[in-house]
Amino acid sequence: MALTEFDIIRQFFMSESFAADHPHLVKGPGDDAAILSLPDDHDLLVSVDTLNESVHFLPDAEPSLLAARCLAVNVSDLAAMGASPLGFTLALSLPQVSLSWLQAFSEGLAKAALDADCPLIGGDTTRGPLSITIQVHGMVPRGQALLRSGASAGDAVYVTGTLGDAAAALWWMQGDSRFSAKGLSSTEEQHLLEAFYQPANRIAVGKALRGIASAALDLSDGLASDLRHILKASSVSGARIEAGQLPVSEVLKQRVSRSDQIELAMGGGDDYELCVCIPPARIREAEAAVAALQVPFTRIGQLSNDPEMMVIASDGSTMDLKATGYHHFQSHSS
Repeated sequence: MALTEFDIIRQFFMSESFAADHPHLVKGPGDDAAILSLPDDHDLLVSVDTLNESVHFLPDAEPSLLAARCLAVNVSDLAAMGASPLGFTLALSLPQVSLSWLQAFSEGLAKAALDADCPLIGGDTTRGPLSITIQVHGMVPRGQALLRSGASAGDAVYVTGTLGDAAAALWWMQGDSRFSAKGLSSTEEQHLLEAFYQPANRIAVGKALRGIASAALDLSDGLASDLRHILKASSVSGARIEAGQLPVSEVLKQRVSRSDQIELAMGGGDDYELCVCIPPARIREAEAAVAALQVPFTRIGQLSNDPEMMVIASDGSTMDLKATGYHHFQSHSS
C-alpha cells in the first residue's frame, strides 16, 4: 500500500527522535498549527529558505547530510541576528516515495534539530520535484537583534571560522581541476563534507555579540557579495579587506593555489560563518566575548570612506576584486 502524506508525516517526522521538549513550544506537530509562547519582552524572528535539487544541492546528495545542511543554513540566519531558536517547519516536495531516502533524511534532520535546539514544529509534504523548504522561528530580547544597518566607516570587520571550505568542497565533488584531489586523506574528505553539509552553528556567537556589534550577517553568497549588503544597508561606501588576514583552512592551503584561496574566501559562498562589524571602542569586548566561546574570530579589515570595497595585498597594492558571489550549480559537461 502506498504511503499517504499523513503516513509519511507520522512515520518519519513524528517519531520519538523528533520529540520536542522546548520551553517555549506549547504544541508541536499534530494539530492545524503549532503553538509557541514568547516572553513579553522578546521579539519574534522568522526566516525561510527553499533548496531545490540541482540548484542548491547535487542530485546524489546523501539524504542525512542534506537534511543537516537544509536546517543549518536556516539556523544561520538566526545566529546572524543574535537570536535563540524556537523551532522550524518543513515543507517537503518529493518526486517519489523512497522509504530508505525518507528514513535517512528524517534521521539526519532529527539529529540536526537536536544539535541546534530547534525542534520540528510542523510541516507539509507533497508530490513534485525534490524541493525542501524550511522556515525557522527565533526570539531575541526586544530591540537587541543584530541588523545589517548599524555599521559606520572605521568599524572593524571580523569573521568566524574559516572561509572558502564549502566552495572548495563543491570543486572537489564536481571534479574541478582547480582542486588538487590527489592523495586526499579521509580526514580532509571529512573536513570538506562537514564544511558543505554541516556548517558550524554560530548561535552562541550571535547572542554574545548582542549590544556590541554594529552590524552582522551570515555568509551565504560569499564575503564580497554579503559584505556589500552591510555597506548598502548602513550607507557606508567602502571597505578595506586584508587578503593576508583572510582565514583559510589547512585543506585549502594544501589543495588550491593562493589566488584561488583568496577567490574562494571572498566569493565562494556557502560558508555560513558570521561576518560582524565592531566599533573601535568595542573591539576588545567583542574579542573577549567570542574567545570565551572558543570560536575562531579573525579581524580581516575595516569599513571605510573609499568609493568601493577593496582587497589589499600583503605589499599594500590593491587586488582585482572580481564580481564574486554565489552562483547556483552549473553544468560542467563539455
